[in-house]
Amino acid sequence: MDINILTVFILAIFVGFEIITKVPPTLHTPLMSGSNAISGIAIVGAIISTKINSDISTWLGLIAVIFATINCVGGFMVTDRMLKMFKRK
Repeated sequence: MDINILTVFILAIFVGFEIITKVPPTLHTPLMSGSNAISGIAIVGAIISTKINSDISTWLGLIAVIFATINCVGGFMVTDRMLKMFKRK
């Protein structure tokens, strides 16, 4: 069971990296606001995965919670900064 969880984790890292590198820089900032919802779903999934009775799944779940939270907060910060650029002075 542990090798399956590790395999899914490694494949998720690879797929996520490939998707992010294929997005052009001009589309990256607008897509950050949409990816915040996906990061929220990832946080919930990571929290659920920490409940599996396995040491490695608990640690991988904790790492996933930390990274998804950083991604979500960073996305909101980028979106907020982008929206401030369009406010009238």
